[in-house]
Amino acid sequence: MAERILMNEYRSLAKEKWVNIDLHNDDIFRWNVALVVVNPDSMYYGGYFKAAMTFPSNYPYSPPILTGTPAIAFRFLRPLFHPNIYEDGNLCISILHPPGDDEMSGELASERWSPAQRVESVLISILSLLDDAEPSSPANVDAGVILRKDPELFKAMVKEDVERSKKDIPEGYIMPTHESTTARPADPFDDDEDFWADSDEGSNMFGGSDSEGNMSFDDQDSGSDADE
Repeated sequence: MAERILMNEYRSLAKEKWVNIDLHNDDIFRWNVALVVVNPDSMYYGGYFKAAMTFPSNYPYSPPILTGTPAIAFRFLRPLFHPNIYEDGNLCISILHPPGDDEMSGELASERWSPAQRVESVLISILSLLDDAEPSSPANVDAGVILRKDPELFKAMVKEDVERSKKDIPEGYIMPTHESTTARPADPFDDDEDFWADSDEGSNMFGGSDSEGNMSFDDQDSGSDADE
């Protein structure tokens, strides 16, 4: 079941412009992921952040996994200077923690993994975390301190990370932008006053035919008379 679910999710995400994915050695349980930040309001706008995800055989009942110390499910291949990202690129985020309440951390079950979660919801949560860091329980203490005490310096370091990430953009890959991922709005309705003046005053605006409009009650009764 896990293979089928992951393949469906993979095919769906492959159509999205804000993420670039492929399988590691054609293994559906190991994904190479690149998050593309297309939100112009984000400090990370224009970044191309490569990462690795590994899934358990009982997915989605258990969250994505990554063997190592600490064992975390999502790892940036080029580490980012961020309060919730370890220096080796491993990410600390509640949505990837095992299901259920955790008395030690104080995390509620609603904040952690559940079988209702999908890869897309995880990736969206990660993008949100980049700009909405949780410095109270940092994986990178130095990043948490700088974010609190010197936000401008933190922004400058983020900008450096964004520029470094662009080195990982594959040759021939066209980077999406906010404009290219935003649906073009429909042309506004042209309220031409002459439209109504030129319309046939006798036409039925609800689509009825002329024959229906000219039908008399006598015509309607003729069928019943015939039946009698």
